[in-house]
Amino acid sequence: MAELLRIDWPEFGMPEVPAEPDLAEYRGRLAALRAAVAARGLDVAVVYGDREHSANLHWVTGFDPRFEEALLVVTPGSALLLAGNECLPYTGISPLVAAGDIAVGHCASFSLPSQPRGTKRVADWIAEAVPAGAAVGAIGWKWFGADEAEAPEAALDLPAFIADPLRAVAGRVENAADLMMHPVHGLRARVDAGEIARLEFANQMAAIALSRMVFAFREGMSDFAAFEAARVGGLPLGCHPTFACGERAAQGLSGPTGQVLRRGSAISFNICHWRSNICRAGWLANDEADLPEAAQDYLAAFAFPYMEAMSLWCSLMRPGVTGGEVWSAMQAALPFDTFGVFLNPGHLIGVDEWMSSPIFEGSGMALASGMAMQCDVIPGHPVYGSTRMEDGYVLADEVLRADLTARFPAVAERIAGRQAFMRETIGLDVPDSLLPLADTCGVIAPWLFNPRQLIVLR
Repeated sequence: MAELLRIDWPEFGMPEVPAEPDLAEYRGRLAALRAAVAARGLDVAVVYGDREHSANLHWVTGFDPRFEEALLVVTPGSALLLAGNECLPYTGISPLVAAGDIAVGHCASFSLPSQPRGTKRVADWIAEAVPAGAAVGAIGWKWFGADEAEAPEAALDLPAFIADPLRAVAGRVENAADLMMHPVHGLRARVDAGEIARLEFANQMAAIALSRMVFAFREGMSDFAAFEAARVGGLPLGCHPTFACGERAAQGLSGPTGQVLRRGSAISFNICHWRSNICRAGWLANDEADLPEAAQDYLAAFAFPYMEAMSLWCSLMRPGVTGGEVWSAMQAALPFDTFGVFLNPGHLIGVDEWMSSPIFEGSGMALASGMAMQCDVIPGHPVYGSTRMEDGYVLADEVLRADLTARFPAVAERIAGRQAFMRETIGLDVPDSLLPLADTCGVIAPWLFNPRQLIVLR
């Protein structure tokens, strides 16, 4: 049974800045990519990145393009990173570039319009780097199914000015984005203890910023002022900041626009860094009396059942449970006619906010240790608005938990404290395998003008 209880939000402290992967780890990633490409029967991998879609390129190299596009060409014996005018110096952030494992080429066509050109053309670079007649795996940021394209393997998510020269040189070019992103066999779909420490840092930075914002909410303040109160620390953003209230309440992807916080308005908002997205939704209210009359049973009809469903979701986050089981359980707990949950109830997260998901209708994919999982169950209703408990977690078996404790004891201690808070204070069914990465995990405050009133289960 759910109820409201006055509780202080937990504070387990800010992690120390974690170390980024070193040269040895990046060399291992590059070797893993070469091995996966060869196992697919391909000769060459071409990894594309731009400002919005840089996660695959960043995972392999430690470099992400800014303002521009970039392309990594990997053969069995060489690797070439092509960058534009402004990104060329920045490629040195990659340990593999600094060590000489990856060569760098200047391709001004990746630069912004009207900037100086005069360098080798994209087609010329590709003709030099890709052996004639080679089988090429093109890695952008999504792959396609048979219900989307006549020949999914040939459907590329690269710009035509790259795809066309590739097809002119290669024997065949196929979409190989799944080699990096697929929830079962994708190279990025599992994390180790070092990456858990990075995930926790990003999630906790976002959670603390979101907490500052929530506790600054005041009737009559602008959404600009509310977002400013978050004091976002400066980590790269994983998506546009959202803050939807007032006239924009139903437009969940809206950012601050100058709306004024009004009592009785629905609201949703987030802080999203690379590796994290902390999001909440509820009402700008002190209690149910502030809501529109039709929505005043929001707690019993909408928010309380959602919290009970989130406890069920947590209980299912165990290695071996199939994604289809999770999907079916969420559909049963949150009937679509009332809750309208349309997207996958949970997905993998990395530098990109949404990598892929093993959770969908009929999925036989098993949840596995090392999955960085976003609790992203998004309800919506024309009267009740929404509610949310969106935070980051990692699924970890005993071996991974032991490695985390040995290598990063402070991280493991904070995670254990969050597990205890979620179980003992909030009443959620949290298995040992579910590692909460932020202090907001388990926190649902339905009344955002009264944020210490939290939903608990008894």
